[in-house]
Amino acid sequence: MKNYKVLFASSEVDPFAKTGGLADVAASLPKALGTLGQDIRVVMPKYKNIPKEYVDRMEYLGYIYVDVSWRHQFCAILKLEQDGVVYYFLDNEYYFGRDGYYGYNDEAERFAFFCKAVIEFLPVVDFKPDIIHCNDWQTGVVSLLLNAHYRHLEFYRDIRTVYTIHNLKYQGVFPKEVLGELLGLSWDYFTADGIEFYDKVNYLKAGIAYSDIINTVSKTYAEEIKTDFYGENLNSILNKRSGDLYGILNGIDMERNDPATDERIFANYSKDNMEGKLVNRHMLQKSVGLEERIDIPIIGIISRLVDQKGFDLIDFVMEDLLKMDIQLIILGAGERKYEEMLKYYEGKCPNKLSVHLKYDAVLAQRIYAGVDMFLMPSLFEPCGLSQMFSLRYGTIPIVRETGGLKDTVTQYNEITREGNGFTFKRYNAHDMLFAVKQAVHYYYHRATWEYLMYNGMSLDFSWEKSAKEYIELYNKAVKKQ
Repeated sequence: MKNYKVLFASSEVDPFAKTGGLADVAASLPKALGTLGQDIRVVMPKYKNIPKEYVDRMEYLGYIYVDVSWRHQFCAILKLEQDGVVYYFLDNEYYFGRDGYYGYNDEAERFAFFCKAVIEFLPVVDFKPDIIHCNDWQTGVVSLLLNAHYRHLEFYRDIRTVYTIHNLKYQGVFPKEVLGELLGLSWDYFTADGIEFYDKVNYLKAGIAYSDIINTVSKTYAEEIKTDFYGENLNSILNKRSGDLYGILNGIDMERNDPATDERIFANYSKDNMEGKLVNRHMLQKSVGLEERIDIPIIGIISRLVDQKGFDLIDFVMEDLLKMDIQLIILGAGERKYEEMLKYYEGKCPNKLSVHLKYDAVLAQRIYAGVDMFLMPSLFEPCGLSQMFSLRYGTIPIVRETGGLKDTVTQYNEITREGNGFTFKRYNAHDMLFAVKQAVHYYYHRATWEYLMYNGMSLDFSWEKSAKEYIELYNKAVKKQ
């Protein structure tokens, strides 16, 4: 296996800054690549909200100036080593000295600055990567800027780019004036095969158009996004680049998410001794105010409360669900209409439904460990991690066959005894309800259910396999020279 020098560029990395799954990947994948002998270093913005314990340990390496529009912007470079990985933080008070990470009116400028700085800080730290591995729209213009402004310089001549799409829906679309004013590019790049998108510029599209290799976070999603339904108006360029488009499933941190050692749950257990699972179940019921019954299946949902996650389906059959002899625990926040709908039904059926309109990492872990089934009826799901966490904790997933859900959960077959969960194909509320009823049916066949739990807990969702596939992508990128 060849060893590469890799710069991994991400707008968020756990535990420094996190809003979603990108931060988890940016924390876990570099570690896994490092253990496989790759010289991998991570670069991200130095946000104001990074916890002080990490900021206090950062080492100042130097600075550069980055030209964005008419501004000649100072950029400090800081470094921190943690868990065997080198992290670089690019600091500019004007762009990143604010609360939160996104949602400002100058996103185009903030991330144009970040993308330019990602390229320009490298000679200062004396790190010349073989690959710059970019992630999502916030780093989408790195490949374009590298090709347009830096290729003529000896230092940058052989650097290749890999671009990972974590969710095609979020694209970074801005007025076309951004092209010249912020990126310093001519109109030659404002084409259907380039950065142009309905008479605007699209940072994610730039990543697709100009990177050497593109991938997304499951094999099924890589195929789905080439179609009209899933393609978010980018399917034509994705089809054009399909020879360079791959799918690699995300992994999870198997050590941190191990029911045998996890300190966040009520009691530890393993596939060989499931007693602790019952303790978790009982303590979860107690802690969320549900009736403490051992003879009833508990279904968990941890999710953003939005259409994409299937809450329109849940809304449509909620009365039917609550007529069943089940309990339902839901954790998450999102659209007001779904928050109000859930609160309404919780008021009607407080013994059956417990709703928590927030994000809570400890409660999430206790739900994975304490419920019997986990429901994910997504409209689309690039990868999904919750179904992997569920299986790891002996909780059986009920999912719609889309994206990474299709790649990780297969329908249980009573005859062959294959499969690790319950699935439905069409995006239809009654199909979902049928899958839930199927799962509940098998829940009372205790030997079958215990077999499913044991098999789920035996699966390997570690990053090592995925990391090896990423090294293959680096191989392909380097060969493009």
